[in-house]
Amino acid sequence: MWSGLIKPIVKLNVKQQLILLFLIMISPILILNSYGNMKAEQILKRHVTNAYVELNKQNFTIISRDIDTVNKITTTVIQNPLIQQINMTGTDPILERVMRYETIEKLLASYSQGAERGDGIYYSLYIYDPDDYYFFAPNFPQVKKAGVYFFSKGEEPYWFEEAVQQKGHGYLMFAEKLSPRAENLKTLTYIRAVNNIYRGAKTIGVLVVTKMESKIGASLQTISLPEGEIYLTDLHNRVLASTTNATGEVITLPDSAEAGDPEGTVDVITSDFIYVVNNNHTLGQKLVYKIPVKALLQQQNEMKRVIQYITVAYAVFGLIIITYFWRSLMTPLQKLAFFVRKYEPGNRVPETPRRGSNDEVSVLIASTYDMARRLNGLIMYKYQMEIKQKESQLQLLYQQINPHLLYNTLESIYWKSSLEGNVESAEMIKELSKLMKISLSRGRELITLEEELEHATAYIKLQQHRYDYVFEVVWNIHPEAKSYLIPKITLQPLIENAIIHGVKNMGEDGEIIISASVEEETIRITIEDNGYKTVDYMAIEAVLNDESPNPASGYGIRNINQRIHLHFGSGYGIDYAQRKEGGTIVTVKLPKAENQE
Repeated sequence: MWSGLIKPIVKLNVKQQLILLFLIMISPILILNSYGNMKAEQILKRHVTNAYVELNKQNFTIISRDIDTVNKITTTVIQNPLIQQINMTGTDPILERVMRYETIEKLLASYSQGAERGDGIYYSLYIYDPDDYYFFAPNFPQVKKAGVYFFSKGEEPYWFEEAVQQKGHGYLMFAEKLSPRAENLKTLTYIRAVNNIYRGAKTIGVLVVTKMESKIGASLQTISLPEGEIYLTDLHNRVLASTTNATGEVITLPDSAEAGDPEGTVDVITSDFIYVVNNNHTLGQKLVYKIPVKALLQQQNEMKRVIQYITVAYAVFGLIIITYFWRSLMTPLQKLAFFVRKYEPGNRVPETPRRGSNDEVSVLIASTYDMARRLNGLIMYKYQMEIKQKESQLQLLYQQINPHLLYNTLESIYWKSSLEGNVESAEMIKELSKLMKISLSRGRELITLEEELEHATAYIKLQQHRYDYVFEVVWNIHPEAKSYLIPKITLQPLIENAIIHGVKNMGEDGEIIISASVEEETIRITIEDNGYKTVDYMAIEAVLNDESPNPASGYGIRNINQRIHLHFGSGYGIDYAQRKEGGTIVTVKLPKAENQE
């Protein structure tokens, strides 16, 4: 599973991997920032909404108290004897009617609050006068004026009958016009029927309190909402009072706030607004708070901007770090990769780039350039060695011209001597030509033991003819050993040492035994002599193993030993020892190597 996830990443180049690393680093911050802001916004909305729910309840209590105050005043007005003694039978004199009218006018004016400033509430009494007993009283009700208004049949206000049916229960109502003949001015009114407490439930009139929006609006203005709006509505969402100029309008509430209109307080949070609605079915009113989410979250938005600035700063900082590492680390590595791809062994290596530091990248770059230079040096050295080798081979070929010429000349002398009857001289020339032929060996360094023995036999015969030696030579050669390889001119110097330093002056008593045997993976060749001279074997050992030999000690046997080492390894070579029967025995140890040509 992990290999499947990692495999696509491995295919990306380093630049793409760094960009992916940057995105991986910054993504959790962005996700956490977004999630944190969302959760913080939800928590803030919920906490603020809960606070506004409690504030709404307190605000509704204050409004209810204001309405209750008005209700108590209307109760006092209704219970006043002057109001209760109003007689619509027409039996009392006109003067008494006039005096009663003026007295009630003053009474209602005394209860009207703020009448002098023009921003208070006004108490008015509306009485049905079908017989026009109070013809002298004005019948054009005014919103901003307290007083008593009589109306006859056909002039009855549209709300009068409804107020009578409430049987003394007061309620708020938005009125666009108090009566058909009144001025056209919208106002919030508190309406309560005035019943005669002495004559049963007979209705005297209806007490109307106008400009209630100013009193309730004052209570609403005490609540400060951030760019919010407060509405006091009836159960049909018609605005009775508000902090805006929406009195008399019908507002729209979310469906979840309207569902069933449950008693008590409900809150609804939408994407744009927070609604807190307090339903009071007893009073038939709603207190609505409408708060814009944008204004509510303005302070949080400032915090979000701070967090966003921090996120951006973190992203910029991460980008700077990535850029720094890219320029400090990846740019040199890119240049190094370009150099490695472009470099061909033998080409000129440019100067090593200097980075001004000794970090691992600098070491890698310097090592790569140095390695390229060393490789160039090795290539140059190999090239020079190959040239020298070619020169040596050419020189060898030139040198072989003379031995071939000599060999051919010796052959001609041999045939001439044979024709002239000089048999012994001819034989010596023949043996010498064999020596020349085998020593050439067509340029080969390794020849078969059979060829080497032929060379040794020719040498022995030549020496015997040359010096009239009469020593005996015994050959014990295993047939299997003849096919294995041996460095050429190995046995001849050893046989020469056996003749000169062993049997030279012994006449017929001298004996040289040449043997060859096969032992597992080894070829063992021995050359024994029965010489009588004292031999310093330690000196011979020193000559064989000394890396800086004395020229006076000779190079023959050391040359043979080194050539065997070069061809077959240090485990093989020659060894001198004293012979049990007297004399010296030299052993040549070789591996079983066959000709591969």
